[in-house]
Amino acid sequence: MSEDLSIHTHGSIGHISLRRPKALHALTLDMSAAIAEALIRWRADPAISTVLVDHAEGRGFCAGGDVVSIRKSVLEDGGETGRAFFFTEYRLTHLMFTYPKPIITFMDGVTMGGGVGLSTPASYRIATENTLFAMPEGAIGLFPDIGSGWFLPRLPGRVGAFLALTGARLDGAECHWAGLATHYLPSTAIAEAKARIIATPEAVEQVLAELSIAPSPARLAKNAEKIDRLFASNCLEDILEALQNDPSDWAAKELKTLRSRSPQSCKVALRLLAEGPHRKDFAEEMEVEYRLAVRSIMRPDFAEGVRAVLVDKDNTPSWNPPSAQEVSDDLLDQMFAPLDDDQRWRPYSEALQD
Repeated sequence: MSEDLSIHTHGSIGHISLRRPKALHALTLDMSAAIAEALIRWRADPAISTVLVDHAEGRGFCAGGDVVSIRKSVLEDGGETGRAFFFTEYRLTHLMFTYPKPIITFMDGVTMGGGVGLSTPASYRIATENTLFAMPEGAIGLFPDIGSGWFLPRLPGRVGAFLALTGARLDGAECHWAGLATHYLPSTAIAEAKARIIATPEAVEQVLAELSIAPSPARLAKNAEKIDRLFASNCLEDILEALQNDPSDWAAKELKTLRSRSPQSCKVALRLLAEGPHRKDFAEEMEVEYRLAVRSIMRPDFAEGVRAVLVDKDNTPSWNPPSAQEVSDDLLDQMFAPLDDDQRWRPYSEALQD
């Protein structure tokens, strides 16, 4: 078992705690594989009724995947290790999405990227005043993945497109308003919630209902009309033009943000979200996202974005292509095209069982 995880049971509860605080519990290949192994084992164990997922210490639940290591893979082994990471991480997300037993995830802190993949498939998603949720992949030349093409289009209005393009950070109240969280608890009630769930797993809903509180008004809701109007199009050029023509300070701020993002990432995200509602199932969604992931990491923007944001930290990436107009439909078609059969993503066989 990975030393970055604590995997154990309390009676009928399976408990997974992330233990990599110095990296805000960013997921590695070994961590994803170990979590999946535990879930597969518990899936077949009639003694396990419910699964808890949390972090052991620190301010972050899970800050995403270890993209610095993936960049290193791109530069040193042609992306082989990076492809293995996404293959396993996406299998884990699909396994959670199809899991027949309740999964309870505590989003008590930074929840980004891979952390979103550990929370959105869960039956119960607990936000607190410490929750900081985002899909910031456009800033590093990637794209909102880990099932985003499935769950972001299902958020209210055009909120999903807004989050995918801007990487906007949501607090716990906003997550609850948008449906990304099922419950909102004060962080001081988390320990009690876990203890009571462990003691009476059959009373999960009652426990969470009793400990939930009304969150403060969601700031995101105040801008919902602007989001729906200005992010209405599936064309990036249209969205940029709409923001530029709007006189509000809010639009100016979001326009500046979009112009700092990888145009390729933004166009991939918009197409992914437009097609997501038409996927036949979540496995198909993850198969498409794997195509995009293995191709995105080998495109110039990924290595450059990670360099600018996380390695050199100068925050001045040089995107290629540099503008929305130069990201062609042909390039997008190439990125979305099916992989050869021996390279395509496949779910765990256990996740396909009834």
